[in-house]
Amino acid sequence: MAQIGDRMMISRRALLAGIASFAAVPAVAAPRFSAAKPFDRDALLARASDLAKQTYAPVPQIPLPWRELTYDEFGHIWFDARNAIWAEDDKAAKIDLFTAGLYVDRAVEINVVEDGAARSVAYDIDLFDRSDKFPDLPVDETMGYSGFRIRRELNTPGIFEEFMVFQGGTYFRAIGNGQTYGLSARGLALRTADQRGEEFPDFTHFWIEAPEKGQDKTVVHALMDSPSASGAFTFEIRAGRPTHVKVNATIFPRVDLTHVGIGVLTSMFFFDETNRNRFDDFRPAVHDSEGLMIVNGNGERIWRPLANPKGVEVSGFFDTDPKGFGLMQRTRDPERFADLQAHYQNRPSLWITPGGDWGAGSVELVEIPADLEIYDNIVAYWRPSDPIIAGQPMAFSYDMDWGDEPVGLPDVTHVLNTRIGKGFDQIKTVVAIDFADHPLIGQDLSDVQTVITSNAGVVSEGILQHNPGTGGVRLAFSILPEEATSIELRAQLLRDDVPVSEVWLYRWTA
Repeated sequence: MAQIGDRMMISRRALLAGIASFAAVPAVAAPRFSAAKPFDRDALLARASDLAKQTYAPVPQIPLPWRELTYDEFGHIWFDARNAIWAEDDKAAKIDLFTAGLYVDRAVEINVVEDGAARSVAYDIDLFDRSDKFPDLPVDETMGYSGFRIRRELNTPGIFEEFMVFQGGTYFRAIGNGQTYGLSARGLALRTADQRGEEFPDFTHFWIEAPEKGQDKTVVHALMDSPSASGAFTFEIRAGRPTHVKVNATIFPRVDLTHVGIGVLTSMFFFDETNRNRFDDFRPAVHDSEGLMIVNGNGERIWRPLANPKGVEVSGFFDTDPKGFGLMQRTRDPERFADLQAHYQNRPSLWITPGGDWGAGSVELVEIPADLEIYDNIVAYWRPSDPIIAGQPMAFSYDMDWGDEPVGLPDVTHVLNTRIGKGFDQIKTVVAIDFADHPLIGQDLSDVQTVITSNAGVVSEGILQHNPGTGGVRLAFSILPEEATSIELRAQLLRDDVPVSEVWLYRWTA
């Protein structure tokens, strides 16, 4: 099993399978709430600030029998959606709850907010349906919920469909309308792929504002805590295609934070045409995301195909005031995956747009070896160059678009696919980059410049041809690694020294 820091990568496929289903049985309960207390964002900020001044105290673990459930046992308890928060109310959203247990061993407090007052939701096992194979387990004051999902009327009046989940650590995931869950996001990353070991903060408390009928926005507030920092987060969520999430956060460091990740994305890349030779599989590709896309502070559009390396690889794309970055699932053709169950062609892309100037730093990409497709092995985030000093809060914001590729990017041709493998002589490694058709390319390729560079090995001149299979063009070249075990490659198309394509980047490894 792939591992990073001191925490194993668990199977989020298994976790999603457990949260994605419920049975049609008679409702037996309704959520119970505590007495109301005043709440607003200022109160959340004050609470996070006070928390950072105290010694870190983790939330107690739930009872041991709940933590020791097997995956099969945990599959015998599920939430009855007719017991949802606001199930019988005329609100624009319904909230389903997940019980803690198995992979999530600490409960979160969930509150609902109406008219400036918050009431916490009491844990009640009777909100869940269980089969006769589910064991009789203890419920004490440490037992609680692991998170929740949001449902709205997306396509049919009166039918509330799931589109976003908050569960585990600071993880959350969403989909564009009609899509299938794939990659996820995190509120904050600390020391990812760092030799000191990764630290995983937790959302410990949530406050969900009650959206009135006709209101298109759902607002969720969260309190974060970890040994190194506390934080206050607000998510303004609008379902659609894309599903748009505006994030406003303030971090209160307990210690100097020298390795911080903001706008954190987590996904799975197993194989495609870049590394197909390593996997004996009937499918041509398996991934939730296929590339990291960046529009840097200079407006340059960058495409970096993802990799499943044999060792942990960390790449930094240094920049000042990036325009945006994200993990993209460009391939929408089902035949490119040939998987009639997983529907990888229907997984969302996720684009991050910084709120204001983020200053100097880097988009950091971490690629972790994975031997099964059930593991998230890709992490990408913005890493500020300057540390966040203990006792000095840092506020930031960004927009998230869960769906297809964003609009309004620099208008150049984009990469459709990358193929890497041995050529006919079985000596040289051939790289073939397919670009989409674009007016900037046209039919006459005689004055299109192909710029290919590498930091090691021997790279041939590029051959640019029209590709009748795609309708675009293909740039092909070969590499001889010589003694190199790792080569940084860069390719781009220009006309009159003006870019007409994305910048293609790739790290080839032996």
